[in-house]
Amino acid sequence: MTLSDTRFILLRKWLSQYFKTEVEIELICGDASFRRYFRVKHLAKSYIVSDSPIELVPIQPFIDMAISYQNVGLVVPEIIAQDNVSGFVLQSDLGDEQLINQLNLQTVKPLYTQALELLPQIAQVKATASGELPLYDRQFVERELAIFSEWLLGTHLKLTLSDHDKQIISHAFSVLIENAIAQPHVGMHRDYHSRNILLVDKQLGVIDFQDAVIGPVTYDAVSLLRDCYIKWPKDIVDELKQSHFRLCQQHQFIDESVSFEQYESWFDLMGLQRHIKAAGIFARLHHRDAKPGYLKDIPLTLTYIVEVSALYPQLEEFGLWVKERVIPLISK
Repeated sequence: MTLSDTRFILLRKWLSQYFKTEVEIELICGDASFRRYFRVKHLAKSYIVSDSPIELVPIQPFIDMAISYQNVGLVVPEIIAQDNVSGFVLQSDLGDEQLINQLNLQTVKPLYTQALELLPQIAQVKATASGELPLYDRQFVERELAIFSEWLLGTHLKLTLSDHDKQIISHAFSVLIENAIAQPHVGMHRDYHSRNILLVDKQLGVIDFQDAVIGPVTYDAVSLLRDCYIKWPKDIVDELKQSHFRLCQQHQFIDESVSFEQYESWFDLMGLQRHIKAAGIFARLHHRDAKPGYLKDIPLTLTYIVEVSALYPQLEEFGLWVKERVIPLISK
């Protein structure tokens, strides 16, 4: 019997405490972690259960964030029951209509505008019942960037770096770290994109928020607008970027003295940092976690890196290095 089979038996036994008659349990998916999700049907009503081995994925951050987000008016799964020993969480079912499935050139602006309008509520949440959220500080950003070097360049591509290569990478990373810590910091979802936003009765529901932190004001916006899984024309992104800038001004997340040009630089470089991290994570998911499905998403992250780096003289050499040294190896 496998570990997953053992956990499924545990899950069914746990659910029997809440549902006195037979339930139907269907595996929906796993996400980019050690977490699995099941849809549970009982008497014509549907629920979701997350299965998180407690030694690998603590459940309390998810529960705390769900309550805190609900308190500021966000549509999130309602927590019905939890097992702090086994790591099961029974929650309401928001459905499975991911935003990404409704996006096209006609719908992207209204739907992304709606999604951007949730960010001020997300930004309000800097603490939960368990205390203040973790800080997305210098050490945090350094750890994220290191994933690229270790897992994409090293493990996946087996790229041998010269001293000059290391210097190029180190300089770029320093620029990106300074950019992240220089921005105003707010409550940050940290994985706000079209697969983690659901359409729920004409409203938008938010999921996968357990890794929330206090971090850069542009992070969630660039995560959405320069999604690792889908790319939009520049004119659409530019217009939506302006919308988020105005939202930040209205809610006083940025000082009135901050120009759009400054905001745009924060936004662009924040996105660059996220895409560098994501490329590394996608490689790690394949090699460490046996999830090869994310490898196909690496080329888009590298495209973003090259395009944005070319706009900033201090990052131009890094973008060229990625274009000449990394992308050809990915394409093989």
